[in-house]
Amino acid sequence: MPRPSPARLRSPRIWGAGSVLLAGGVVAVLVLTGGPDAAEEGATAADGLPHTGIEVSPSGCGHGWQHPRPGTQVFDLHNTSGNAAEVYLKAVDTGAVYGEVEGIGPGTTRQLRVRLGQGSYAFMCLPDDADAVTGPTVRITGGGRSGPAAAPITQHDLIGPSIDYQRWVAGGLDDLVRQTDALRDAVTGGDPAAARDAWLPAHLTYERLGAAYGAFGDADKKINGTTAGLAGGVHDPEFTGFHRVEYGLWHGESADALRAPATALADAVTALRDDWAQARMDPAALGLRAHEILENTVQFELTGRTDYGSGSNLATARANLDGTRAVLARLRPLLATRLPELPQLDRELDRTQQLLDGFRTDGRWTPLGELDRSRRQQTNAVLGNLVERLASVATLCDPRRTV
Repeated sequence: MPRPSPARLRSPRIWGAGSVLLAGGVVAVLVLTGGPDAAEEGATAADGLPHTGIEVSPSGCGHGWQHPRPGTQVFDLHNTSGNAAEVYLKAVDTGAVYGEVEGIGPGTTRQLRVRLGQGSYAFMCLPDDADAVTGPTVRITGGGRSGPAAAPITQHDLIGPSIDYQRWVAGGLDDLVRQTDALRDAVTGGDPAAARDAWLPAHLTYERLGAAYGAFGDADKKINGTTAGLAGGVHDPEFTGFHRVEYGLWHGESADALRAPATALADAVTALRDDWAQARMDPAALGLRAHEILENTVQFELTGRTDYGSGSNLATARANLDGTRAVLARLRPLLATRLPELPQLDRELDRTQQLLDGFRTDGRWTPLGELDRSRRQQTNAVLGNLVERLASVATLCDPRRTV
């Protein structure tokens, strides 16, 4: 499936538009004018909630919270320093983060809406290019339960899972080399039926490696590129890899015409396998990929945009689900204590797998175009719901500064 541009490789939090997504809860953030005096502490604003002005600066982090209270409330975070900063509201005893706002510019006020119960809290200010500063501890007595919170995950926490995942990818690349060699041999041997049979297993093996694409670099385009952006379409010389071979196999091209593309594909896969030992995945991207793999599945596979004749989009979606599970397996120790919705996420993964497995009968995958409207809508809904749930994984695994 096509990979997102670098600009899309980011957490699903929409900081620029003013949103914070934390553990499945969405908190509105609005850009205001004025500083902490814009709202008297505890005053009820137009939104019907009490507001408290909070200073954001190295010397005055958290100042202004004089009369703590339980319940849902809004903190007006005003950056009085000369540098942009991010701010966490955390539990003092556990370090769990109840809310966060990134990119508060100098002189800017932004809002953080949270629900707080009994406990001890403090603001942490993290200026750009400076050490973190924790403000005074504030204690709340009484009140109901606090809103969602999670212990922050750091870059260091993700190193182990990332290394383990890289080892798993190495095994997948060994399998892929064998399968693309078999595909090349079938093509060069002039056996199109055998080549079509060999194409799908090889392609699905590659699709299962979804979280590693960012580390594959230019090799991904050579191996799994599409005609997107190519002036010549399927006849463009830059159209290479699995989909180029797919087009030829399912459109009656001769063995002579396909020999070079099949050989180039096998060579590119072998080169990727040989270079993988020196590759380094970004640990910070692992959680994001858990969400992104199926997000791209919905965008490209369930729309048929990557079908060049084989009708295998639903098989690819199933392989992408396997790829998502492989990432989640490495992240599970971190998620187990941070994501209360993890059991429900597991149920949705099983539900999606059952649905996709139903499209395979006697070794044949149903082409996307053969689904009636009801089944098409059901598939879109189930995958779309799973993508939404995985957004929380990406958010929780977005590394946070602690110093």
